Amino acid sequence: MRYILAIDQGTTSSRSIIFSDNGDIVAMAQKEFAQSYPKDGWVEHDPEAIWQSVKETMRTVFKKCQLTPQDIASIGITNQRETTVVWNKHTGKPVYPAIVWQDRRTAEQCRKLNQNTTMADYVKNTTGLLLDPYFSATKINWILNNVEGAHESADKEELLFGTVDSFLIWRLTGGRAHATDATNASRTMLFNICSQQWDSKLLKCFDIPLSMLPEVKDSAADFGVLDKDILGVQIPIQGVAGDQQAALIGQTCFEKGMAKSTYGTGCFMILNTGDKPLVSENRLLSTIAYRLDGNVTYGLEGSIFMAGATVQWLRDGLHLINNAAETEALALRARQNNGVFLVPAFTGLGAPYWDPNARGAILGLTRDTGISEIVAAGLQSVCYQTKDLQKAMESDGARPNTLRVDGGMANNDWVMGFLADILGAQVQRPVITETTALGAAYLAGLQAGIYSSLEELADKWQVEHTFTPRMTKAERDQAYHNWQEAVARIRTH
Repeated sequence: MRYILAIDQGTTSSRSIIFSDNGDIVAMAQKEFAQSYPKDGWVEHDPEAIWQSVKETMRTVFKKCQLTPQDIASIGITNQRETTVVWNKHTGKPVYPAIVWQDRRTAEQCRKLNQNTTMADYVKNTTGLLLDPYFSATKINWILNNVEGAHESADKEELLFGTVDSFLIWRLTGGRAHATDATNASRTMLFNICSQQWDSKLLKCFDIPLSMLPEVKDSAADFGVLDKDILGVQIPIQGVAGDQQAALIGQTCFEKGMAKSTYGTGCFMILNTGDKPLVSENRLLSTIAYRLDGNVTYGLEGSIFMAGATVQWLRDGLHLINNAAETEALALRARQNNGVFLVPAFTGLGAPYWDPNARGAILGLTRDTGISEIVAAGLQSVCYQTKDLQKAMESDGARPNTLRVDGGMANNDWVMGFLADILGAQVQRPVITETTALGAAYLAGLQAGIYSSLEELADKWQVEHTFTPRMTKAERDQAYHNWQEAVARIRTH
């Protein structure tokens, strides 16, 4: 038996998980860290707190099992994407807090850049992304222009940039490796996803020196060796992917047309589009799903802002439930086809609408509407929004033929049943739902020779439950039409 250590560095916590070579979880350790909101729309993390949380969980996880660091064959890393760290390459110290993917401080800069349609089209066609503060490029530019002496230091080749994976690789290897993988590079808005190179025109546009940027490697590659001071032993770091791409790999969606949907705070759906990037006409994102042996597989991604967060609002905002586990029983009690729709546009609407000024509403209330109906409508809203993404992907010529699900809400049978109904497609829930960390472990295992091929990994995937549509097409079409009418009521444009 061989073992892999997966580091899962997320937005609110860091986890270390030990997997056996058959994909089973041996032990897990988790540590949360502080979120900082210094101004309206600003979100920051302390890179040192991230680093400490990773080190602590790496050490703690061994106390929960019979293994020692000597038993680990390889390390994989998966990470919150787009979050931006700039540090001094001589001291290793960050020059500013990490600017988190949720941060909107560069919205005005992006709005002005978007007025230049030539530039906006260039970004879309080169990177597959929209010109938006979500991505790393304008965050780096902000740091260079707002931290005293930063631009001068960058021009002298003294500063390095990295997404969280790069920063961790730098620290884990004692400053010996400055690297990232293609999936994380594809989220910076600086990487040409066709040529697989940092783009000189975009670097010039955002005034970022090439010397700051990490080397871009395959997702399964040799990223460096763990410094002996951390666990007392040297272990190769051999797998890296951004969290949503790692989940796609953990779900073994290796064939064109396969898709996964992760239901966490929000929802991220990625469809495998094969060896060619698909330029979306519906404001979905083209991205790198993974790169292995120099061969790129692309994905089409849609984001929903409110998935589990809608259930949190039902609990904390309306106090209709005490915990998420109660929602399934309440939904089962709700009257069928009750005409109630909850549109959770609390922070605007994501793909494919991209309407930041839309606001949430509950529509179709009558005297016999109760808690059960409102809770059911909240759960259904997640499924309807997934349908929105499915329709957008169809319109772009890429209908998902399989949907594999993970994340907290995937454990709710009622939600998954309704999701299958409204999509008109089978929904598959795997036995192992820790798919993000598992994807990082699989990548490390491929490079370490523990696994021989993607086919071997695909054979390991096991379905725990398949949800099959029960609605007729007429019922499905009518329900979705009613949802679209509800959304139209709250749209601002």
